[in-house]
Amino acid sequence: MQKKTVWIFNHYAHGTYFNKGGRHYWFAKNLLKKGYEPTIFCASTRHNSDMSVDIPGGTYRLKSVEKIPYVFVKTTKYKNGIERIKNMWNFYKNLYPSTAEYGKEYGKPDVILASSVHPLTLLAGIKIAKKYNVPCICEIRDLWPETIVQYGTLKKNSLVAKLLYKGEKWLYKKADKLIFTIPGGKDYVEEIGLSSSKVRYINNGVDLEEYNKNKEEFIYSDEHLDNPSTFKILYTGSMGVANELTYLVQAADKVQEKGIDNIQFILFGHGSQREKLKEYVQNKGLTNIVFKEKVEKKFIPNILSRSDLNVFTGKHIPLYKYGLSLNKLFDYIASGKPTLSNMESGYDILVKHDCGKSVKGGSVEALVDGILEFYNMDQKEYDQYCENSLVAIQNYDFKILTDKLEAIIIES
Repeated sequence: MQKKTVWIFNHYAHGTYFNKGGRHYWFAKNLLKKGYEPTIFCASTRHNSDMSVDIPGGTYRLKSVEKIPYVFVKTTKYKNGIERIKNMWNFYKNLYPSTAEYGKEYGKPDVILASSVHPLTLLAGIKIAKKYNVPCICEIRDLWPETIVQYGTLKKNSLVAKLLYKGEKWLYKKADKLIFTIPGGKDYVEEIGLSSSKVRYINNGVDLEEYNKNKEEFIYSDEHLDNPSTFKILYTGSMGVANELTYLVQAADKVQEKGIDNIQFILFGHGSQREKLKEYVQNKGLTNIVFKEKVEKKFIPNILSRSDLNVFTGKHIPLYKYGLSLNKLFDYIASGKPTLSNMESGYDILVKHDCGKSVKGGSVEALVDGILEFYNMDQKEYDQYCENSLVAIQNYDFKILTDKLEAIIIES
C-alpha cells in the first residue's frame, strides 16, 4: 500500500516545534517512521507566550524539526479576550492561501487531520479537504461550545451558544471521521442527536521511549525532592482557574491541622492563580507546601518519578461523564507512582487500570482522605499501584496511538 501525505491542522502546535514533543509532533514522528509524509500547520504565535515566528512575506513560513515540516501560518499576537478571537480568525483565514501555496510547491495531501480546540480549524479542514477532494478527519480535543457553557463563560440558551451548537452539528456531519480524545465521544454525539458511526477514540499519552530517557538523563536537583524523610505529594502544570488548586492547598491546611509533619506538598508551575494560592499559604502559616517555578518539560519525568503520590485537581462539572484526557494524567501514570484525582469522570482511567484513585469532586475532605489513604497504605498494596501504573502506560504510548491513527487514515 502506498503511504500517504497527511496534513495536520492544529492552531496551537507552535510549542510542539520548540519542545519537540506533544500530540501531533509524536503522531508526525511515528507516521514518518511508517513511511508517511506528515506536515503540521500551526499559528505563528505561541499560546500563553510572547514568542512568535516571523513571517517576512506572504502568509506562512516553512521550518522543519527532526524532518517534520512545520508551516507557521501568519497570525496576530494576542492576550485572552477579543484579541484571541482575532487570532483564531487570522489562522482560519490565512490557512487557505498558505495551504494553496504550499500545495503548489510540495504537492497536495491525501488526507487532512484537522484538530480543535476551536471549531474554525475544523471548518477550514473540511473546506480545504473538499477543494483537494480528499478525506478530512476532524479531531475533537475539546467540546465546543459545551465546555465553555459548563464553565459558565457562555449561557446555554444565548444566541451565540445556539449558533455554536448548530455549527458543531454541521462539522460533525461533514467530517469523514471524528476522533475524540475522550472515551465517551460516542455518547456525546448520540446525545446531541447524531449517529456515532464515524466516531473513533484516541486518547492522549506519552512518547514512552523519550519519557524514560529524559527521566534518567535530566535529573532535577531540589532540596524537597531530595528529602528522604517526607511523603512527597506532587503537582505539575498550570495554576489557572480551571485547575482549582485551592482544593490542594486547603487539603495541605487540613493535613497540617492533623499534626502530620512528614507530608510535603510540592507544586511546580505558573498560572493566573499562583499568587493567590501562595497568599493563602502564607496567611495560614502552612509549612508543608512549597511552590516551585515552572520547569522545562524534559525535567518532568524525573521530578514525578521521585514523588510518592501525584495529584491533580479540577472543577466538579457534569462534562467529565464523557471521560478525561489531560496530558498530565499520562505523565503522572508514566512515572510509575500512584495518581490521585478529585475530577470524578466516566470511563475513569485510574479505576480502569487500578493505578490510582478518584475521590468525590468538590470536596476538600474527600481529597484529604484520599491522600491519607495512600500515606497510610500497606507497602505491598502501594507497590502494586506503582506496578499497575507502569503496565497501564503501555496502552498510551504514542507508538500504539499512532497505530490507531493509521487505521483511521486507511479506512477514511
